[in-house]
This record gives sequence, C-alpha cells and structure tokens, in this order.
Amino acid sequence: MSSKAALVFRVAAVAEAFSWVGLLIGMFLKYVVHASHDGGVPVLGLVHGVIFLCYVVVTLVVFKPLAWKPKTLVMALLSSIPPLFTWWFETWALRTGKLDGPERLTYGGTGLFVREPLSA
Repeated sequence: MSSKAALVFRVAAVAEAFSWVGLLIGMFLKYVVHASHDGGVPVLGLVHGVIFLCYVVVTLVVFKPLAWKPKTLVMALLSSIPPLFTWWFETWALRTGKLDGPERLTYGGTGLFVREPLSA
C-alpha cells in the first residue's frame, strides 16, 4: 500500500520539477532571447499549473499512508513553490525513509534503505 503511495508521490514530485524547468526555459526564450512570440509560455504555464495542482493533491493524499508528521507535509507542500525543490524534497524523503511508510516490511515499501534485517 505505501509503496504505491510512494511511487505516485515520486512521479508527481519529479514531474513538477521538470514542468518548472520547461516553464523556465520557455520564459528564458520569450523574455531574454526573444526567439519567438511567446516562447511556449502559455502552454508550458498551463502544463506546469496542472502538474503543480496534481502534486499538491497527491501530497495531501499520501500524507497518511506514508505516516508523515505534519512538519513533513508542510515541507512537501512548501517545496512546490521554488523551482526544482520538489525533486530535492523527494530525494531527501527517500534518503531519510519518509517514503517507506510504516508497513514497508509487510507490503514491500520502497525499501531502498532497509534499517532492520529482513526475516527469511
């Protein structure tokens, strides 16, 4: 159960970061290089907005299955504001075991950083 929640959160976090990159590139092309009329900003802005909202919803949904404390939830939500911070948060959460959830040994979890030996 928590492995699905962790996977969905990780995909949403990385997608939100990539959409930020796309929007920043579009804004650079529009305002700095003046390469085209709008640099794709309207489309990239819409895509980023939709992915941003998906990230916020996913974060609120996986909060309980992953047994996050309110502080972790606030950090995850605040990381959606600056560019690329969702990717940083996802990496930090994976490294610190925040994406494993309480049932990681029962349901498999992401289990990349196992602290207890698995029973055979």
